[in-house]
Amino acid sequence: MYHNNTISKNKISSEFACRLSHLEPQQKVNIIVFLKVENLDKPMSLRQSRAERKAAMEGIRNSAKQALDYIGKILQDFGGTQLADSPDALGSIPVEISAAGVEALAASDAVQAVVEEQEIVPANDTNRFYV
Repeated sequence: MYHNNTISKNKISSEFACRLSHLEPQQKVNIIVFLKVENLDKPMSLRQSRAERKAAMEGIRNSAKQALDYIGKILQDFGGTQLADSPDALGSIPVEISAAGVEALAASDAVQAVVEEQEIVPANDTNRFYV
């Protein structure tokens, strides 16, 4: 149901896949899911008006919401939780899900890529940011 029989190795980095392989299948991880969005192949002018940019962002969000509906069953089956109400302007959404769920998401046709949420530590190590 979740697999398209040609799991793209490019949806998860080899480093992340290696880290996932060392986790228990039910162990939870925080990830960012980049959903497949439609109509990104249209050429855009070099300089867009504010209205054109806003319309483009809304188009991406709406397309990503449709893809999010498609992966909802995967999130449910693998104990996943959306960490945001809706996809952002890039068509991505943060998710907490089991390690096995990450693989199921990567196998979905509705997903463009899956990246792990990573901590960014400044050189002075006083403030921590998460991406």
